[in-house]
Amino acid sequence: MALPKILTERLRLPVVASPLFIISTPDLVIAQCKAGIVGSFPALNARPAEQLEVWLERITRELAEHDAAHPDRPSAPFAVNQIVHRSNDRLEHDMAVCARYKVPIVITSLGARREINDAVHAWGGIVLHDVIDNTFAKKAIEKGADGLIAVAAGAGGHAGFQSPFALVQEIRTWFDGPLLLSGSIANGRAILSAQALGADMGYIGSAFIATEEANAVAGYKQMITECGAGDIVHTNLITGVHGNYLKPSLVAAGLDPDNLPTSDPSKMDFGSDRQKPKAWKDIWGCGQGIGVVDRVVPTAALVDRLAREYNDALAGLQQRSPATA
Repeated sequence: MALPKILTERLRLPVVASPLFIISTPDLVIAQCKAGIVGSFPALNARPAEQLEVWLERITRELAEHDAAHPDRPSAPFAVNQIVHRSNDRLEHDMAVCARYKVPIVITSLGARREINDAVHAWGGIVLHDVIDNTFAKKAIEKGADGLIAVAAGAGGHAGFQSPFALVQEIRTWFDGPLLLSGSIANGRAILSAQALGADMGYIGSAFIATEEANAVAGYKQMITECGAGDIVHTNLITGVHGNYLKPSLVAAGLDPDNLPTSDPSKMDFGSDRQKPKAWKDIWGCGQGIGVVDRVVPTAALVDRLAREYNDALAGLQQRSPATA
């Protein structure tokens, strides 16, 4: 099945930048779209709820201004991430705002709901749903999602458990629609590898934390540049759901990364003189692919690097391929 035009036209690279809690704001999204990849943000990052309309007005206006000034290199589309679990008491409000701005791509998480997908389709948008296994993938498509984001082992935040090889190949046995792969993708070669596995696009998050436009404190950005895969800890202690976190941030919070208990974050003991650190704000999520991120750069420079590496890898692959008659 051919990808919808919104995922092919106006893109410099087959990449969607993942919505990063706290970190993805209009500054980062606009920079990503101008650089030629899909930028995204969680609706819940806009606080209070009324701020979502302010953000969408700014994003759509600035991208339209960019397109008018640069018709030869128009911006890529943007996406909004919606947590569709019933516990999200903002969902109805946030979907109504997205409808007014006809958000082109909606990324749904934590449950698949047909009425949400129908609403997005009604205004002409598409829905990509993130999944960690084949069972959830089938449920998402059955309920009307247009495409899937396979969140494999090694992804930042609430990562999956399965190898990208296993996850993608199982989904591809029955689904030929849009498929993105998330998990340790931080250079151009990895984007091409995702396509070789059977995905259509790469889904990149952690590398964008170390950009000038990211809404992350300087220490977080610097830690990204100094750490590698061996510095990522997989635990369910912090939020009750398994996720990947930077080991030095756990140490700074008074935890022993090598001897973490399981599950109940309410019972973490930081001592009477310590304020309990907050997930994402003090204990920093990150994927395993950051070993190739060695400096904090503008978003445009990061996308330039990804594009150069992707094109070099593609050219190298073509040179190594056996000649065909």
